[in-house]
Amino acid sequence: MNDYTLAPGAPRPRRLRRSAAVRRLVREHRLNPADLVLPMFVKESLHEPAELQSMPGVHQHTLDSLVEAAVAAADAGVGGLMLFGIPAERDEIGSQGWAPDGILNRAIAAVRAAVGERTVVMADLCLDEFTSHGHCGVLDAVGAVDNDATLDAYTRMALAQAEAGAEVLGLSGMMDGQVAAVRHALDTAGRTDVIVLAYAAKYSSAFYGPFREAVESPLQGDRRTYQQDPANGREALRELDLDLAEGADIVMVKPGLPYLDVLADVAAVSPVPVWSYQISGEYAMIEFAARAGAIDRMPAILESLLSFKRAGADAILTYWAAEVAVEIGAAR
Repeated sequence: MNDYTLAPGAPRPRRLRRSAAVRRLVREHRLNPADLVLPMFVKESLHEPAELQSMPGVHQHTLDSLVEAAVAAADAGVGGLMLFGIPAERDEIGSQGWAPDGILNRAIAAVRAAVGERTVVMADLCLDEFTSHGHCGVLDAVGAVDNDATLDAYTRMALAQAEAGAEVLGLSGMMDGQVAAVRHALDTAGRTDVIVLAYAAKYSSAFYGPFREAVESPLQGDRRTYQQDPANGREALRELDLDLAEGADIVMVKPGLPYLDVLADVAAVSPVPVWSYQISGEYAMIEFAARAGAIDRMPAILESLLSFKRAGADAILTYWAAEVAVEIGAAR
């Protein structure tokens, strides 16, 4: 029989876990609806919202249903809305991305008019949703992404999105010099008020699969020549330094859960806010595991989001943003 007991005065960390009230009082990190950003998809040719098979609970929206869902998210207290557009027609250069009457720019204006200043309206600034080849940039004569020609397209998109009412532009294409090009274009046009969110560390990940369904990507091949190699960590800090020098207001690490180490490294040194994106594959894994009865859905969702906060994220893009905001509010 083991009669060993702790000596008087020995450390007993369990005292701080003895009840739900004590655990809540000493908790190091908390989720707040204002820290959550909801990615949303609007499809030009739709007549009614369409649920995504690979992302249960997430929809491609019509313009009307997008506005309705945006208002509901704002009512729940989410910090922001990140809008993605799926045009009825695509071309080689993605010109619908900067067309004033393009679906994304119309959506920005409609959502901004509906939510006002109650939440922050953001727009994805990338060509992949708008090009017929599905790449994030303009292609050259041999089919490779032409970095500098793409920057010209990005500046056009930036000005169009700013004019439509976007408060934050999410530069997700991972082109060299994209932050400097967009910041210069905005400032030259007198739009010094528009915030540049740099996807400083965006990895070429296997977890983007469901997103391809969401934007109906026609991509053939991959994006490994511009998105980062999943094997590299220090490279993210170099990308961070470049984006900061070019004028980024906020920086992003994407994906989320597989790159919490990178997120922590970036958060430890960044002088500007650091965000992360819980991407489509991460969402799908939890949803399908919960549907299979393998995990308890909402506790798993909340635990996954807390891991971002613990790693240093100031805000999190997540497809659960509105639902979790309601959950958090109900628990208070």
